Amino acid sequence: MPAEPEVLLRGLQAFAELGYDGASARELARRLGVGPTFINDRYGSKAAYWRAVVDAALGGQLTRMAPAAPGSGDEDVVRQFVGEFHRVSSGEPYLALLMANESARDTERLDYLFQRYVEPTLARVVPSIERLMTSGRMARVSIDLVFSAIITPVSGLVQEPFARRLGRIEHLTQADRLARAEALAGLVMDGLLASGDAERR
Repeated sequence: MPAEPEVLLRGLQAFAELGYDGASARELARRLGVGPTFINDRYGSKAAYWRAVVDAALGGQLTRMAPAAPGSGDEDVVRQFVGEFHRVSSGEPYLALLMANESARDTERLDYLFQRYVEPTLARVVPSIERLMTSGRMARVSIDLVFSAIITPVSGLVQEPFARRLGRIEHLTQADRLARAEALAGLVMDGLLASGDAERR
């Protein structure tokens, strides 16, 4: 029987690839190499197993996101957040795919993700974003558009079959992945701040 971290990792891969509904109890058991009642016996239900998978993956991701240095200006706070979000997401493709799947459906699972992880994480930078808008450094738009501009491009880092067809090279090293994440974060931030410059003109 696989150890707990492996059980949770394989669950993440299954939910990311198949979606929650497609990841049947039978398919989960097959991927885990366990008996058909394992999920219910260990976690109580598939829903509880999904939450355990998400808690392990997102909890680990947020722990790896370094905060901005104390005393940083608002632009540096947002730039640090965007860079860290893209850097960490590039190393967690299955989590990014799971988030994309769940974000398209109005479910209790999305409520769980948003209330427990997304909202507290984004709240770190909302005050800085609002001050940048007030100062004219960033265009004044709905906050959901700002976060869409930050979050959505991550798909270019993790949706590998599509990215290859767009011309991305194969067999990227970890250093390559980090460089791509940094470049993408730079493009996003330059776009957000350029919008503010254009608005002032």
